[in-house]
Amino acid sequence: MSTPVDDPLGPLHRERSHLAESRAALRAMREDVESLDISDVTANWVNAQILERQIDERIKALADLSDTPLFFGRLDYLHAPGADQAEGADGERFYIGRRHVHDQDGDPMVIDWRAPVSQPFYRASKKDPMDIALRRRFGYTRGEITAYEDEHLSDPAEAARTSKLLQQEIERPRVGPMRDIVATIQPEQDEIVRSGLGGTVCVQGGPGTGKTAVGLHRVAYLLYAHRERLARTGTLVIGPNRSFLHYIEQVLPALGELAVQQATVDDLVAAGAEVRGSDDAAAAVIKGDARMAEVLRRAVYSHVTMPTEPVVVVRGSRRWRVPAYELEDIVRELLARDIRYGAAREALPQRIAHAVLVQMERAGEAPDDRVQDAVARNAAVKAAVKEVWPPVDPAKLVLRLLTDADFLAVQAEGLLDEDEQKTILWTKPVRSVKSAKWSAADAVLIDEATDIVQRTHSLGHVVLDEAQDLSPMQYRAVGRRCSTGSATVLGDLAQGTTPWATRSWEEALAHLGKADGVIEELTAGFRVPTDVIAYASRLLPHIAPGLTPVASVRENPGFFERREVGSAGEVVAACEELLRREGSTGLIAADARVPVLAEALASAGLGYLAPGEETTAETRLTLVPASLAKGLEYDYVVLDEPQAVVDGEPDERTGLRRLYVALTRAVSGLIVTHAGALPAQL
Repeated sequence: MSTPVDDPLGPLHRERSHLAESRAALRAMREDVESLDISDVTANWVNAQILERQIDERIKALADLSDTPLFFGRLDYLHAPGADQAEGADGERFYIGRRHVHDQDGDPMVIDWRAPVSQPFYRASKKDPMDIALRRRFGYTRGEITAYEDEHLSDPAEAARTSKLLQQEIERPRVGPMRDIVATIQPEQDEIVRSGLGGTVCVQGGPGTGKTAVGLHRVAYLLYAHRERLARTGTLVIGPNRSFLHYIEQVLPALGELAVQQATVDDLVAAGAEVRGSDDAAAAVIKGDARMAEVLRRAVYSHVTMPTEPVVVVRGSRRWRVPAYELEDIVRELLARDIRYGAAREALPQRIAHAVLVQMERAGEAPDDRVQDAVARNAAVKAAVKEVWPPVDPAKLVLRLLTDADFLAVQAEGLLDEDEQKTILWTKPVRSVKSAKWSAADAVLIDEATDIVQRTHSLGHVVLDEAQDLSPMQYRAVGRRCSTGSATVLGDLAQGTTPWATRSWEEALAHLGKADGVIEELTAGFRVPTDVIAYASRLLPHIAPGLTPVASVRENPGFFERREVGSAGEVVAACEELLRREGSTGLIAADARVPVLAEALASAGLGYLAPGEETTAETRLTLVPASLAKGLEYDYVVLDEPQAVVDGEPDERTGLRRLYVALTRAVSGLIVTHAGALPAQL
C-alpha cells in the first residue's frame, strides 16, 4: 500500500477520496456475500440453516454505519513491516479502522485496529517511534473527514505534544448508548486489550479510566486473534443489571462482533429457582460467604451411606454375590476421587458390575462389555445404588438447609456459629420448592449445589464488569462458567456498594478460581473532568484508603457547582439549564427521592427517560435512581441531595461509596443541589 506523499490536490481531498473508495469497497464486500448461492453446497436443511445464519451474521458485520468513521487513523511506516531495514525497503501506508476492508484485488484499504500492524497507532511515541514516520489522526463530523493532525514520530526536530483531536474525541458529547473507544485507546489500555487468551486479567480502575471499554475491546481483540477457538467455546459479558447491559450492548456490534452473549449474575443462576423474595443484609452476607460452599458440599455428600448388605446378582442359574465390605471399598474409592456427586453415582453401578465380572472370569466365564452393561442395569444393582448413593435435587437440598435447623446444624458445624445459622433459617415453614419465595442469594446457593451434583458448562472467555459488588458465592458462580477458560475482571473497590463488597482483588480472584490472575491498575481518567474528580476524591480516604486517586488527563477542567436549593422546582431548573448545552443530562437522586422529582419534572412539562433507555434529540434527560447509576455516564449531571444518597444505604461506608459513584457520572459538568447539609466528608 505504498502511496506517494506529495498530493497536488491537498491532503484533506486525498483522504476524503480514500474514505469514499473504502466505503465503496466495503459495499462491494457486502454485496459479494449477499449474492452467495448456497443451494449446491449444503447436503441437508440443517447445514443450509447453519450456513444461512453465518452468512446473515457476516452481512451484518459488514454494515457501513453512516455516522461512524470507517477509519480514524493512518500510519506511514519507514520500512515495510517485517522487511529487512538494512535493505532500505520503501515504507508502507496503512489506514487504521474498525474493521478490515479490501479492494477487488484483495489489497487492504483499511486495516483492522486489532491487527499487529495497527499496534503502533496506540503504542508509538517520540521516545519509541516503532519505525513509524508519520501517525495521522482524523477528525470527523457525522461520518465525514473534516480535519487531520500529524505527528512525525521519527523526526527529532519535532517536539512531542498532546493531540487536540484525541482530546476532542474523548470529550465529545455522549448521546445514546456507550460507544467504542478504538480511536482513543491509550498505551496502558492497549496493553490490557491485547493480553493473551490464556491468562485472566483483573483491572482496577477508578471512575472514567475506561475499564468497561477496555474489557469490551479485549473481547473484540480475543475474538479476532482466537476466532475459531472462541466460536467453539463461547464468550460472555456479565454486567450488574439490565440497564447497564442495554447501555453497553452496541459496542461490540459496532466493531463487527455479534456473537457475544450478555447476562447478569442473576440470569446465570436463574435456571435453579424463580426469585420472588429477598433477604435482609445480614442473611445475604452469610448466604454469600464462601463458607456456604463447604456447607453445601457436606449436605450433598451426607446422602451417601456405607453399604451394610451384600449385592446379589442373579444371571440364569448362577448367583453372584458382592459382599458389603467390597461395596464399601468401591464407595470410599469414588468419594476419594473428588468427582461430581452425579458422575460418581453414574459410575457406581459400573464399578459393582465390574466386581461381578471379575468373579465370572475367575469361574471360567468370558463376559464382555455387553454383559457388564446388563449387570449394571440389574434390579439388585440399581436398588443398591439408590440406597447407597441416592439422587439429590439441588433446590430441595437448599430448601431443607434453610428450613430444617437440625440438618443445617450438622452440615454447618465448625463453619457457621449458632447465630449465623439462625440468621439464614426461614421462620415460616414452606410446603414445596415451587411455593418457596427464593431470594437472589438462594438462587446462587442452588447453582452451587447443582454444580456439586453435575459440572457446569464452561465458556472460553468471560468478562465480569462492576465485579466489586459480588459476594464470594457469586464469584464462584461466575468462575464455574469459565473454569476451563479465562476471564477479564473489571471493577473499582471504591465503588463497592453491597454489604458484602469485595475487600481485595486477590481475594476475589481466589473465589473466582483464578488465583494466578494478573491485577492491572488504570489511574488516568479520561471521562471525568478535573474539578469533578477532585471533589469526589475527597471521599476516598473514608471509603477505600489504599487506592490511588484518579488523575484526570482532560485539558478541559469541566464545569462544577454546588447550589443550595429550596424546592424540587429549583432542581428541575438546574436540569433545564444544562439541557441548553449540547449532549445528555442525568438527574441522579436517592431512590426514595425519585417519585418527588418525577412529579416535579412532569409539572414542568420536562420529558425524561429511565436508565439504559436511549437518548434522542428530543429527550436528552434521564432520571436515575442512585442504585442504578453505576457504569452509566452523561455529559452533564445534576446530583440531588447527597446526604439522602448516603442515608439510603444500610451503613455510612456503603452510603458514601454510593455517593462516590453518583458524583463521578459526569463527562463535562456537575451541579450538586442540596436543601439539607452536605455530608461532612465533602
